[in-house]
Amino acid sequence: MICHVNAQARPSCRAPVKTLVWLLLGASAVATASPAGRPATVEWLLPTAKTHAVQTPAQDEAGKQSGRPLPAPELLQPTLDAALPPFRPGAGAALQGSISIAASDTLPGLVRAWIDAFHKFYPDVRMTFGPPYEGSHGASELANDKIDIAFVSRELKPTDIAAFGARHGYPPLSVPVSGGSYRQFGFLDAVVFFVNRQNPIEHLSLAQLDSVLSRSLLSGKHAATTWGELGASGAWAARPIHVYAIKPWNGFEEFVRQRVLDKGAQRGHWRTDLHEDPTVFPIAGRVAADPDGIGYAGLAFVDAPVKMLAIGSGGHYLAPTYANVASAAYPLSRLIYANVNLKPGTAMAPPMREFLRFVLSRQGQQAVRDQAVFLPLRGFQAQRAGALLGAPAHGAQP
Repeated sequence: MICHVNAQARPSCRAPVKTLVWLLLGASAVATASPAGRPATVEWLLPTAKTHAVQTPAQDEAGKQSGRPLPAPELLQPTLDAALPPFRPGAGAALQGSISIAASDTLPGLVRAWIDAFHKFYPDVRMTFGPPYEGSHGASELANDKIDIAFVSRELKPTDIAAFGARHGYPPLSVPVSGGSYRQFGFLDAVVFFVNRQNPIEHLSLAQLDSVLSRSLLSGKHAATTWGELGASGAWAARPIHVYAIKPWNGFEEFVRQRVLDKGAQRGHWRTDLHEDPTVFPIAGRVAADPDGIGYAGLAFVDAPVKMLAIGSGGHYLAPTYANVASAAYPLSRLIYANVNLKPGTAMAPPMREFLRFVLSRQGQQAVRDQAVFLPLRGFQAQRAGALLGAPAHGAQP
């Protein structure tokens, strides 16, 4: 797969550029001078991913009972952001209470690490956590008031939110608690858009993607059906855009809908002429075989030679390199959420608030880094997430 990145999108690149070779995780980038009138570009090369098989029912059931087996750790790991706040207990060492927790099958090890570390600060808070491990199960248990926190390694399904709202009259609160992974199969890999290697397009804005994918056009000005409408010229201008997408509902599909099609509280809707598959697995192969194709997938599912696109807005585009995903600069980096029942205008129970404060702290994100699968939050992400916890309960310190 190949990605051409405008040099202006990375401060470290300066035009004119002669030759730069960068070897990182089996990837290479070569910067070369561009034709007159165009800025220099960086060509980013990454080997295609291994072709993975769909999980069997037996593997699904084993994951529900014991958690999904962890992949090999990423070779590189980011340093923790210095802006992450250290955890300082705010409710007094004698804090008592209980917290009941459920989680997706990718998260048992990380959640247990958070629980064990939190108990060093608050040994008298009783915490229950056990199988089954499955995101929709946790969401259902949360809606039915059987647990306090559902850790889910994706966005909640619309049906999960609707079921919760039907019972409580307001939606669950989703608090980001960790980044996703970079390219780990089955562990919330970053989402990428790609085109056929013959395609001259190098980058697209989120608004342009909306114009390609959406019939709602909440961000795009008009529907784009030819490559010329996305900036291609010459013989490519009149060629049709063939979109390869994933049929709703799917975790990748929901993520792209929220990041690209939605705007504020308005939910965007897909165009009806997309080429849809029920799963993400064949998308890269379809685009590799179609010169007019564009599609999206998680990085771990890009198992055919395609050209990766830099994504951005306001003329600033970023490729899905490890550094851009780990720093949360790449706009399609993913997040893990703690979902809780918090009625608007009310205070969170002190034990739960302290636990989530810990998860968002430097010590909590160190546990993410120690596991070496998911990516720790950056300071600005933890700050935004902490603001969602609301004011402390009466008598507790922030």
